[in-house]
Amino acid sequence: MTGGIERVIVVVPARNEEETLAACLASIVRSADALRRHGMRAPVIVLVLDACTDGSAQVAAAFPQVTVVETDVASVGRSRALGTAVGLSLAGTDPASVWIATTDADGSVPEEWLAQQLAHADAGADAFVGAVVPPLDDLDPLRRHAWLSKHHPGATLGHVHGANLGLRADLYLAVGGFAPVTMDEDVALVERLRARDARIAETEQHPVTTSARLIGRVDGGYAGYLRALIDEAG
Repeated sequence: MTGGIERVIVVVPARNEEETLAACLASIVRSADALRRHGMRAPVIVLVLDACTDGSAQVAAAFPQVTVVETDVASVGRSRALGTAVGLSLAGTDPASVWIATTDADGSVPEEWLAQQLAHADAGADAFVGAVVPPLDDLDPLRRHAWLSKHHPGATLGHVHGANLGLRADLYLAVGGFAPVTMDEDVALVERLRARDARIAETEQHPVTTSARLIGRVDGGYAGYLRALIDEAG
């Protein structure tokens, strides 16, 4: 179950996420441990603390498996690109044999997260686009009802989230990587992959759980989407 992949890197951008960061990193470590049980080397996990003014660095210090990079670019695109560059340098192998997985610091990945992505790589996928869901118990009744009414099986397919994304490193480099933007760097990357006719696997299995907060770190992000559910529900 490698699809020619010898090394995995995981990239996590974070901006003032001390409340959710420990749970996020712990979930990644669990997924990495599960991957090692399949015979893979330990993934390179890179956390990019971008313009953080809270205690995120102290939280991260409790995870020796994680390489921490600090920057002040205040851009999720740039910080995700920086983390990827650091991860590739630490992987120390041909990008053609490296898989890049990304998530966000306000969520938690399932134990099957990395193994699922590599299973798709083994089946011939160049990239992976997975589902992201909020913890429904954290939504108020109106938003929970709106969510359930809009998210029937298959509803998340076609949506791109940096919180549940993966691809081959050589292809990542070939399309120019993450753009230096403050939002939608994930969407732009997948659009460039599609333009090259990349083989992209999409699934709702084993989704990443993200924060149900209504005020996010960027305008137009997942928090804004959750806020809009009420307006759409009318």
